Amino acid sequence: MTLYVIRHGQTDWNAEIRLQGQKDIPLNETGRAQARGNGTALAALLGETAGSYDFVASPLGRTRETMELLRAAMGLDPAAYRTDERLKEVSFGDWEGYTLEELEEIAPGKIAERDASKWDFIPPGNDAESYEILSWRIGSWLKEVDRPTVCVSHGGVIRSLFKLKGAMSAEQAAMGAIPQDRILKIEGETIGWL
Repeated sequence: MTLYVIRHGQTDWNAEIRLQGQKDIPLNETGRAQARGNGTALAALLGETAGSYDFVASPLGRTRETMELLRAAMGLDPAAYRTDERLKEVSFGDWEGYTLEELEEIAPGKIAERDASKWDFIPPGNDAESYEILSWRIGSWLKEVDRPTVCVSHGGVIRSLFKLKGAMSAEQAAMGAIPQDRILKIEGETIGWL
């Protein structure tokens, strides 16, 4: 199985380092350029085989716009892809929309608590998730990937893939940088940035 995974392009909240989670924040111009750039790179990688790939995205607007710009840059029908609810970003619950600095003012000590066990930490809020909970969704999705696939999703999803497919520890997967202008390739047991 070959799987190419792309994080959505930058949003204003990404630029401000705000916890975005499942809030539907649109791409900014930098993010649109990143999406087109990833599409150009992917077209060069896949060449004539692109039409045989399954294209799937998270249903959030920023991932769908990224997918549509990426497919257009590849010379493919921008709308010819599907979405999967399981590919949504981790929910940060009541923390969505805040920077870590703002949260430290609101809830002193909670960021240090999160940093001590980032993979398992669940923020406050009824719908909040840990990265561990997110990885259950992503594991379920992975079991159904049965052909070469291009996926546009989120940073948390990629963290889950690093733990599930890359044999990273939970701590390593939770802490690494997840770029928005690169493509992650998973092939068998090999995983890495292109």
